[in-house]
Amino acid sequence: MSLLPISIFSRLSDRVSIRFGLLAALGLSLAIGDAGAETAGKDVTHLGRPNILLLLADNWAAPHSSFLGDRTVRTPNFDRLAREGMYFDNAFCPVPSCSPTRASMLAGRYAHQLGEAVNLWSSFPPEYPLLTDLLRRAGYLTAYSGKGWAPGNYVVGGWAENPVGHRYADFATFLDKTSREQPFFFWVGNLDTAIGQWDYRPEAAKGLDAATVQVPAHLPDTPEVRAALLAYYNGVRRFDHAVGEAMAALARHGLADNTIVVCCGDNGWQIPRGLANCYDDGLKVPMAVWGKAIAGHRREGAFVSLGEFAPTVLELVGLPVPVSMTCGSFAGLIRGLHDQAGRDAVFVERERHANVRAGDLGYPIRGIRTRDHLLLLNLRPDRWPAGDPVKHQSVGPYGDIDNSPIKSLLMQRQDDPGMQRYFELSFAHRPAVELYDLRKDPGQLVNVAERPENAATVAALRQRVMDWMRATQDPRMDPADNSIDGFHYYGDVNTWDRDNFDGAHLFTH
Repeated sequence: MSLLPISIFSRLSDRVSIRFGLLAALGLSLAIGDAGAETAGKDVTHLGRPNILLLLADNWAAPHSSFLGDRTVRTPNFDRLAREGMYFDNAFCPVPSCSPTRASMLAGRYAHQLGEAVNLWSSFPPEYPLLTDLLRRAGYLTAYSGKGWAPGNYVVGGWAENPVGHRYADFATFLDKTSREQPFFFWVGNLDTAIGQWDYRPEAAKGLDAATVQVPAHLPDTPEVRAALLAYYNGVRRFDHAVGEAMAALARHGLADNTIVVCCGDNGWQIPRGLANCYDDGLKVPMAVWGKAIAGHRREGAFVSLGEFAPTVLELVGLPVPVSMTCGSFAGLIRGLHDQAGRDAVFVERERHANVRAGDLGYPIRGIRTRDHLLLLNLRPDRWPAGDPVKHQSVGPYGDIDNSPIKSLLMQRQDDPGMQRYFELSFAHRPAVELYDLRKDPGQLVNVAERPENAATVAALRQRVMDWMRATQDPRMDPADNSIDGFHYYGDVNTWDRDNFDGAHLFTH
């Protein structure tokens, strides 16, 4: 098990107990939560709690599934989950970066509330109870395969194992080696859609047609770009196969009727202006929730964030949500209550992705995505959004964009008249405020923040962002506070022990 140091875990237990007391004072029932805490490590099948299976694809963006009408790839296994279960049309990651989003998913807190875990290649401070902590206390087995919380150094935070739990080769092995006396939470961290797994060989793309690829509007439509995107789509196809294998394993063990399955991407795809960017290509993810006990066969338009994952799971299994989890819960939507109050938007942010700027600096953004608009506040617009033009430490020039044939094409031909606009969209400096009217500009290409007719919209959305930052005690509320930039970066392969990173060396981000 991934256990915290005893003294720290005791403090977490106290904090959860305080939340229990507050709920009791409000007249809410604690019977289920108390029973779980008392039966940790015992046979808890009589509690009737469901298993939770998370199928998490690395850097899989919406709308890349046949369920959503993508003509390039067939995803029959995901389509089944989305069709029989519940599909969320407006699901977003809280940070367009792997380890900050995964930390937020586990802690139920906004990334800027998680200390060093706000950054990629960070540590994971054990200051707050995690979803996996609370599930273990309630008698759950917690385990994962592939990529858990990563990339980063969990050892310096006091963790004996990855904060997700014990690692197995795959989900089927976990089921074969564990008894059914306890419910389980299993995290499948699939890497097939990560750029490190893209296979550019023509034979790897057999069955995929480059002519059907919807090239994003911010990229040039060239044969090189289409060929590279086919390599990504082949990863989507492999991930869907892994989804099918996991569901087959559930069926073999007779567990489908008592398991809630969540299938989603952790952030957008690894293309220029995608991963590490607070545009839809970096933020919007496919997400389906499936289970015999949920109100299925629905598509939900309310806005949800992956940061709400932990509170949602706790509510679904009947456990109290600790006060430390500041993100909301969409369990009510899953149960069919259709309560969309306050679900007209999500807040988004980012800090340091890769270490690609002099002084180890990040690129802080705070923003809000509504149905009609995307507002981004670039808090340090003097910095390069994609990283310095010369290599600092990681990846290479403009290192927040991973190396790929697409990146090489844009850099090599940046002075060509037909390529300059594409290069600037991904690499150039950005203004302090960006506003995109999604009704007219779904690709988020034309910044309309300075147009007089949009002044009221900018003011209203900026105020919502500021209110959120203030309510969540965001360090960036103080323009002079650069403490986040000082957090250590553990991505230097010369300074970390690979044995403690659960394969994090296999991928760049």
